[in-house]
Amino acid sequence: MTRAAVSFVLVLVALSYTFAKYVPKSGKRIPQTLSRGWGDQLIWAQTYEQGLYWSRSRNKPLMVLFHLEDCAQCQALKQAFANEDEIQRTLDEDFVVLNLMQETTDKSLSPDGQYVPRIVFVDPSMTVRADIVGPYPNRLYAYEPTDMKLLLENMKKAKKLLKVSALSRRTTPTSTHSLPESTAAEV
Repeated sequence: MTRAAVSFVLVLVALSYTFAKYVPKSGKRIPQTLSRGWGDQLIWAQTYEQGLYWSRSRNKPLMVLFHLEDCAQCQALKQAFANEDEIQRTLDEDFVVLNLMQETTDKSLSPDGQYVPRIVFVDPSMTVRADIVGPYPNRLYAYEPTDMKLLLENMKKAKKLLKVSALSRRTTPTSTHSLPESTAAEV
C-alpha cells in the first residue's frame, strides 16, 4: 500500500512540475500587459488620447506601433523589436509607447495610408513627425526585423528633435494645444 501511495505522490509531483508556469528568479511573474509581447517591461499607454497626454505631461515623444496579431510581418517585427535591448531601454527611459491593433480616427497617424506594421512618432506638441521615416519609399513608416538599427537611429532622431524644439520654445511664446475630442483608439 505504501508503495502505491509513494508512486501516486511521485506522479502528482511530476505532473505539477510539468504544468507549472515559468517564474523569473525574482519570484515575480511578469503579467501580460498592453505590450502584447512588444516589451512587457515597458509601461504602455492604453489609448491614443492617454499616449498624447503622457507625452505632453512627461515631455517625451510618443511612439505609436500599428500591428495585427495575424500578420506574419508584424510577428517577425515584434520578435526582433522585443529582443533588441537598446531599443527596449531607450523606450523605457525616453518615450511614451502605444501599440494599436485598430486604426484611429486621427488621419495624421496614417499620412501615407493604413498598413501594418507601421511606426509613427508624435512629439509632445502633438505633431506627427512625418520627417522620421523608415527605409521603404512605398511604405514610409514601415520597418522590418532587419531595420532595428534604423529604428533605433530614428528614435534618437525623435529625441534630438524634441530637445531642439524645447530650445526653440524657450525663445518663442508657447501655444496651447488640446487633446482631440475622440479618436476611438481603445484597444
